[in-house]
Amino acid sequence: MDPSLIVGLVLAFGSVVAIVSMEGASVTALILPPPMILVFGATIAVGLAGNTLKDTLRAFRAVPRAATGRAPKPQESIDKIIALAEKARAEGLLSLEAEATDTKDPFLSRALQNVADGTDAEELRIMMEDEIGTKSRADHADSKFFAALGGYAPTMGIIGTVVSLTHVLENLSDPTSLGPMIASAFIATLWGLLSANFIWLPISARITRLSELEIERMTLIMEGILAVQGGAQPMLLADRLRAMVPEHHVKDRGRADAKEKMRAAA
Repeated sequence: MDPSLIVGLVLAFGSVVAIVSMEGASVTALILPPPMILVFGATIAVGLAGNTLKDTLRAFRAVPRAATGRAPKPQESIDKIIALAEKARAEGLLSLEAEATDTKDPFLSRALQNVADGTDAEELRIMMEDEIGTKSRADHADSKFFAALGGYAPTMGIIGTVVSLTHVLENLSDPTSLGPMIASAFIATLWGLLSANFIWLPISARITRLSELEIERMTLIMEGILAVQGGAQPMLLADRLRAMVPEHHVKDRGRADAKEKMRAAA
């Protein structure tokens, strides 16, 4: 689990609470149900209006994954592929069928099964690229939905403020109540800005980033499995796969270590 989204939001809202407290105001003064209902309710409503119901439900189902999602570790994928390459060279491609059954990664499992079944390399590449493309488009739709909410929310806040100020103008005969009423009117704008920048846009960015990392992992697996199918030498394949990943995401292991591992496996 990568808790950066949760930690970031807690720190962001904590900063708001801190400045309100330091100014001597009450945090409860910011929690007013009417403007919050308008901002959150209308924002989600117009987001729904601009998408299909299935898109909206899928987007909200992506929130738990965004909050608790685990960033892929490329080194784990590389180690797995190298182990598969060594097994394929030692026992043949048919031996990968057992690995397809044992692995918990559906994408890798389907790829291994196709290799064991003798699927043509070009056809296998097309199938895997199509699956990667479908994953990318689905994640983009989820991210786009929350980015749209981030754009709508400030406007909903302004609408709430305008509505409240209209009520203020109706009560100009009571000067003593103008201050609190005007302050309450701007709560809607505050929540519009807070919800956009503290909730919707961070969720959108988080979904996008996790999707990018997952697409990179799937691409790494695709290239690795195709190389295994083509009979690539494990040591050279390891170097190739590491070259596809930023240095800070993989262990710094030289060719000598790879050779030693191959000797031990032999």
